[in-house]
Amino acid sequence: MVQIAKRGYTFFISLYVLMHFVVYFIGGDMLSTTLSLSGLAAFVLGYFFLPVKQAAISLLLLIIALIVHISAGTSLIEGTVSGFTVMSGLIALLLIVPTISWVLEEKPYIESVINFAQNLLNTSRKFYFGMMVITQIISYFLLFGSIPMVYSMINDFLSNQKGEAWENYKGTALLRAFSLTTMWVVSIPSFIFAVDALGASLGLSILQGFFISFAGILLSVLFSYYQERHYGVDLTAGIQEQLQKIAEQKKQDTKGNRDALEFGFLFVTLFGSIFLLNALWDVQLLLIIPIVIVAWVILYFIIRKRSSAITENGKTYVAKSIPNKAQQFSILLAAGFLINAVNQSGYGEYIIDGLFYVTDAVPFLNFLWVLPFVVIILGFIGLGPLTVIVLVSGILQGVDLPYPPEIVVLGITSGSVISIMLSPLILPSIILSSVNKLSIIKNGLMFNYKYAIAFYVMVQIYLQLFVLFFL
Repeated sequence: MVQIAKRGYTFFISLYVLMHFVVYFIGGDMLSTTLSLSGLAAFVLGYFFLPVKQAAISLLLLIIALIVHISAGTSLIEGTVSGFTVMSGLIALLLIVPTISWVLEEKPYIESVINFAQNLLNTSRKFYFGMMVITQIISYFLLFGSIPMVYSMINDFLSNQKGEAWENYKGTALLRAFSLTTMWVVSIPSFIFAVDALGASLGLSILQGFFISFAGILLSVLFSYYQERHYGVDLTAGIQEQLQKIAEQKKQDTKGNRDALEFGFLFVTLFGSIFLLNALWDVQLLLIIPIVIVAWVILYFIIRKRSSAITENGKTYVAKSIPNKAQQFSILLAAGFLINAVNQSGYGEYIIDGLFYVTDAVPFLNFLWVLPFVVIILGFIGLGPLTVIVLVSGILQGVDLPYPPEIVVLGITSGSVISIMLSPLILPSIILSSVNKLSIIKNGLMFNYKYAIAFYVMVQIYLQLFVLFFL
């Protein structure tokens, strides 16, 4: 029964994604209804094999949406038909982005990049900075899958260096680096959804997010200096010891440098294609990115004369990976249903008015001070940044705010950065704990709470200065 449900789920969620593109380009009520029904079918089938614990959040969102519809007196049938189409673009993105990893598995690109940059990583501060940069680059391709990948490579490199000081050093670099990507990396679904939903400029949002992310990296490097002094361990000596051991091997390896340069070319072509197509083609970002990724992956394998690898990877992905995404997709489908219910009922405006009322009641407080805490608080009750940003952005979409959309995007995504670092219930922290064997509380809250406070203050200084001088 479970296997049949998984196959049915895979079929309907794949049909849902396919119909998303068909409806966008062709349109029509019948096709839109087919899109909605395929999403509803996948949503229902997911509960036949999802454990109760994994199904809890999506059920909670579904119940809240039903309560909103009933209390507001809106049509439940119309709400269902329209509500289960809201997340089609985001689910299409999440279904297609992982295919990028097929390319990365073809060659040891990441190892080559690290080897290529060894001369630049010969102190603990430089190495820490390098870990954060590498993690952000890999996150562009693998999302939170970058955490175990980079950790594994760094752990192999520093195989002789053990203890909490080293785990703090590695873990904070990886978790903070990934969390900062949610402010600017174009393949991060929460960032793109916020940009798309709020009508923000992609270029300005990326530029602004990259600037704050880079400042966050420098802030983290500063914190790592004081953390190293706290532990009283000479991390630079340990790193240089490992560099000396592999120096001779690097001299003999010329192919690795070519792989590193090839990786750089791949990164530029993927990022550049998305940016160029967005400038030339007036369609939604959530449509552009999956199309570019599919074309990029296919072209890579055709150029390498490895077309058969597309079929091989595709079969494995459909059989194993898609059913494993049922929890995430169920939450998003339920979130879309809830967003639609809140917008139809008009309750969204009441929520935002309530936030403005709170900020007006407290001197020197405005909406941008509070906005990140919405994401942070919901993160501590188990809602991941993607779900929260989808909900908050979806509600804000229909509200006239007195701030530029790029500023609102930064306010929301800064909350997701802190939520990822601190919440013990969010996947990146759980993944990091599974590989470094430290508790989730220690990896997240204990190691990062001081940095999170400093980061929040830094972002708010930027936001409040913008409001003061430009609004």
